[in-house]
Amino acid sequence: MNPFKKLFKQTFVYGLATVLPRMLSFILVPIYTAVMPDTALYGEIAIIFSYIAIFNVFLAYGMETSFFRFFYKAEDKNKVISTSLISILASTTLFFVVAFILKNYLAVWSTIDVTYIKYAIYILALDALVIIPFSWLRATEKSMRYALIKIVNVAMNLGLNVFFLIYLPEIVEQNPSSTIAWMYKPDYQISYIFISNLIASAFTLVVMLELYFKNNYIFDKVLWQKMMKYAWPILIAGIAFTVNEVFDRILLEKLLPENIAKSEVGKYSACYKLAVFMTLFATGFRLGIEPFFFSHSNSENPQKAYAQITNYFVILGSIILLGVIVFADVLKELIVQNEAYWEAMPVVPLLILASFFLGIYHNLSVWYKVTDKTRYGAFISVIGAIITLLINFIAIPYWGYMASAIATVMAYGTMMVLSYWIGKKHYPIPYNMRKIGFYLGLSILLSIISFYIFDRNLIIGIILLLIFLGLVYKLENEKIRQIISNKK
Repeated sequence: MNPFKKLFKQTFVYGLATVLPRMLSFILVPIYTAVMPDTALYGEIAIIFSYIAIFNVFLAYGMETSFFRFFYKAEDKNKVISTSLISILASTTLFFVVAFILKNYLAVWSTIDVTYIKYAIYILALDALVIIPFSWLRATEKSMRYALIKIVNVAMNLGLNVFFLIYLPEIVEQNPSSTIAWMYKPDYQISYIFISNLIASAFTLVVMLELYFKNNYIFDKVLWQKMMKYAWPILIAGIAFTVNEVFDRILLEKLLPENIAKSEVGKYSACYKLAVFMTLFATGFRLGIEPFFFSHSNSENPQKAYAQITNYFVILGSIILLGVIVFADVLKELIVQNEAYWEAMPVVPLLILASFFLGIYHNLSVWYKVTDKTRYGAFISVIGAIITLLINFIAIPYWGYMASAIATVMAYGTMMVLSYWIGKKHYPIPYNMRKIGFYLGLSILLSIISFYIFDRNLIIGIILLLIFLGLVYKLENEKIRQIISNKK
């Protein structure tokens, strides 16, 4: 099969595993904002999940990417699987024990109720234990099974949320003596959200236990040390990335006046959901190309293939950027239905562009992954995190969540440029910068015209989008036909 056709097939499946569950989870936003009309309560949930995202990175400590690198290189692949599983199992057990001992201290430090802390510990441990099984599915190209498990996980989470937040209160109100009335507690929304997540995570682990049971559990210390040497810069990069991605919610809570902080976080987090379309595309694409990068690193002239992949990403991403911005007002009524949250809509174009920059960065990052120079990835990500922290600390007291959106664009934009500039010296890839610059620049220009100059006028926006699509078709139709066919 044409390798690009195979790549896009895998990217579609992995994208489906990411996009479809997240699309289902969009239903949760209007549900949450309906059952929690107080924007501060939604803000509290966003802050808790920000902490969970940060701890997720520590519990993975770069082993996912390290697993890919050594799995493809190793003659004895079972040894890589076994060593990785033992490492994650040991570190997760240690985290679980220590976190439970310190849960009260964590609650005081974070100002989060200790009940939510306990839920978070369980969820973090369960999610950590499926890191290597999911990586194994991707490495062995079992994309359909990967997608099915991911979809079932989020569908279960969604169904439980709908039951606990909507149907259970209605059932108890209509029939207080119902056999399930014992499950209902008033003002228990946040706990119900975590319980739903916990059950879904537990189910996923049960489904993925097969790899644990059939493993022979041989720990190769030398291999583990090599994997950790490869992984630690990825851990640093992951921490820095998470700072860029979610730490702004925590800083907004800390730096804004106490009486409005959580409310502002709630508005910002709800409108942030509109940027998820670009995030989903970039994530699905990354999940598809990461195994491709490693498996083709020793092929003839892989740089040419890497350059073509980035061209395709920028073209598709430019369409999504302009499309989401044009239909932003339509999407907000579908996803963020409570008007109390719409005040934060001006951040949406900035956040979509930031996600696009991040996606381009992930494509450009191939050079330090296939050359085992992951320390450069850590360096670049740390620079991005420093920019995020500086702009947020300086500007949040004056500009609020708009400062956080600007910081995100600046951080990911800088990371994108640095990766390209440093990569040219260490692993030259013949990117078509004229084409990339044309599509990226034009989509940004048309987005500005649609959102800011014409104040989100839908008719004008659709016309601009059609013009852009027409240009793409005129310039790229031959390449599109080649991908669809089996021509290499």
